[in-house]
Amino acid sequence: MRLTIVGCSGSYPGPESAASCYLLEADEGGRTWRILLDLGNGALGQLHRYADPLGIDAVFLSHLHADHCLDLCGYYVMRKYHPTGAQPQIPVWGPAGTAERMARAYDLPLDPGMTEEFAFHGYGDDGAAVDLGPFRVEARRVVHPVAAYALRVTAGGRTLVYSGDTGPCPELDEVAVGADLLLAEASFRSGDDNPPELHMTGADCGRTASRAGVGRLVLTHVPPWHDPADAEAEARAEWSGPVELARAGTTYDI
Repeated sequence: MRLTIVGCSGSYPGPESAASCYLLEADEGGRTWRILLDLGNGALGQLHRYADPLGIDAVFLSHLHADHCLDLCGYYVMRKYHPTGAQPQIPVWGPAGTAERMARAYDLPLDPGMTEEFAFHGYGDDGAAVDLGPFRVEARRVVHPVAAYALRVTAGGRTLVYSGDTGPCPELDEVAVGADLLLAEASFRSGDDNPPELHMTGADCGRTASRAGVGRLVLTHVPPWHDPADAEAEARAEWSGPVELARAGTTYDI
């Protein structure tokens, strides 16, 4: 499985990156399958650098804040009005109410909304798995002001866990156990007056990686108003394993 960082800026697009979007690729049945974890604002344009957007097999949304889902609006336009013709419907998994949220975001009537372009599915019971080509995706509810999920993706016996947006919580520890790569958000800095159950610090990410026994930690979702080096230093103080900062365009073979 290969991970490409399409966008990793926290809360809104920054000068170096679009908002959250991660491309996963794996081979099965003589072809390459491609899925997206989140499609935040600014990400669709950058996706063209790394893959044909019309070649994506599915989108998995961690939650419905704009910096994680809003470029689904542009993707709707692309798939509906492309000069080669309307594109086949593809699945989009997300929290309950995703179809309605996206229709409102583009000022569409709820029926049909975007349902002719996307087949919307909810994650259902916690831990229920979605199998798509070589991928198995498990969603686990984590703590955030809206319904939010960490995503555990397995292909070819290797596992990536994406925290989405969350505060530190036992649910994230559990879903991350034994992951080869933990892609964890580090929006906050230790020592600041941080609201509870909203985001993690670099130190929180390091402690999560240690408790879960992951192979590698990649820090993402650092907002442009913070220095990413602070998040990295905090994580290194709490965990002795490999740690680095997500950067747009970086790829990881997992």
